[in-house]
Amino acid sequence: MASYSRTQRIGEEIRKVVSTMLISGIKDYRINSLISVTDVEVTSDLSYAYVYVSILGGNKESSMAGLKSACGYIRKEVGKNVKLRHTPEIIFKIDDSIEKGMYMESLIKKVNEDNSKNKKDFSDDSQGE
Repeated sequence: MASYSRTQRIGEEIRKVVSTMLISGIKDYRINSLISVTDVEVTSDLSYAYVYVSILGGNKESSMAGLKSACGYIRKEVGKNVKLRHTPEIIFKIDDSIEKGMYMESLIKKVNEDNSKNKKDFSDDSQGE
């Protein structure tokens, strides 16, 4: 059995097309260049494609509204570039994993700084006795 299924291959092709369109193909002021496609999941019957996007900076609600208004155009372009009998309906979802990762990294950094400060304070206290 193949480790890379047909839906995954189609999802990757859709990701490439949508990513290219976000860079240069959509002329909506709400869609800025800080939107990136992180993943695409296609249902097994190929009727829906869930496109996960990361939106850094700007207004997320406005950007999502811009993406939703461009869904028809994006679907048409996906249909032209990905050879399928029926083009899946595009559904955009926000992927917050990058922001969550940055937040977790800042927490770990803070704990490490506090830890090193406490070690220094402890060593200063034990040397003074």
